[in-house]
Amino acid sequence: MKNFKDFLVEEEGMGVVEVILIIVILISLAAIFKNQITSLVNKILKKITTQADKI
Repeated sequence: MKNFKDFLVEEEGMGVVEVILIIVILISLAAIFKNQITSLVNKILKKITTQADKI
């Protein structure tokens, strides 16, 4: 029971190292898939503009 109480009282959050690793991974994924992301966004924006003209 003491271990369970200690678990509930423990207030450790994510460390700086974990946050930095997550940011590095997200930036590297964005850099790797830059062309695919750009083409997808362009297609979506073109579709929005063509359908906005119909309204």
